[in-house]
Amino acid sequence: MQYSNAVRPSEQVSADARKAIEDAVWAPSVHNTQPWRFALRGTRISLSADSDRRLGVADPDGREMLISCGAALYNLKTSLRALGYEPKVRMLPDPDRPHLLADIDLEPGERPSQEVLREHAQIRRRRTHRGGFRAEPVPAGVLAAMRQDAEREGARLVEAVDAHVTGALAALTEAAEHVQRRSPAYAAEIARWAPSPRTARSDGVQEQAYPQRAPQTAPHFPARDFARGHGWGAQGAQDGGTALVGLTLLLVFDGDAPADWLRAGQALQRVLLRAAERDLAAAFHTQALEVPELRTFIKARFCAGAQPQMLLRMGFPEGEELGTVRRPTEEVIEET
Repeated sequence: MQYSNAVRPSEQVSADARKAIEDAVWAPSVHNTQPWRFALRGTRISLSADSDRRLGVADPDGREMLISCGAALYNLKTSLRALGYEPKVRMLPDPDRPHLLADIDLEPGERPSQEVLREHAQIRRRRTHRGGFRAEPVPAGVLAAMRQDAEREGARLVEAVDAHVTGALAALTEAAEHVQRRSPAYAAEIARWAPSPRTARSDGVQEQAYPQRAPQTAPHFPARDFARGHGWGAQGAQDGGTALVGLTLLLVFDGDAPADWLRAGQALQRVLLRAAERDLAAAFHTQALEVPELRTFIKARFCAGAQPQMLLRMGFPEGEELGTVRRPTEEVIEET
């Protein structure tokens, strides 16, 4: 039996809210830290940042943590709409509780459209890609749609159409990788979030999530060294060698405050779900945005003064789909 929201039993509302949270946690997060917590009280879901999962070295201000939480918020809203609710969101509702990112009230909604259902179907299909892309170009219409998606969330998607811009962004990524690897604290942080094989953990970047032999792109965008010289990684997922870069994109936002980071995460996830619907995947390269001097340079040279929030490559992935893990819902939800 189908209920309108106004007459749905509280048990069904609670069950639907849990379903939406189960979808929300499939958002991407830096190093798969999954830095979110949810509280469910009646017809309200609250989203908070889990500051214990913030990258203290790479992300001291919590910008990437909030982008991750914004992506989870977008998943949550999409799932609720697919279940027939209309989520009413208040972002950063309490200045005295900065880690409380959003209150979401479940209100009566319309029957979900086919567009909402298609978008919802991509939430668990989307995967972070850590390799190269096939020669097949991204259709112009899909890129235009992704740009519109970003703009609807207040962001802009800037394509590096000039080979020199792509080369510069690749070189800045490599420079940042060298700078970060010089830091013992950064190495310890990578080790914390890249567990050894056969781990029982349900977070972090695990062996099945990155190739044993990552391909070289030209120009080269270096991958994080999650294996740390141990030879870990999914065997056969890539064959090393060379691979195409794909599209090089910057997600930019006019502001650079916590509310802007949260909105940038929603824009990012909306773009990623659009991409997944067309069998596209994204590879993230946040290294240069984690080095303040390099982020400032990228802002001035390639973003027309807007704030760069994410640097990514996108295309039709080459090689096998890699795996990922998620924490059990019971670990991220408090129900009262």
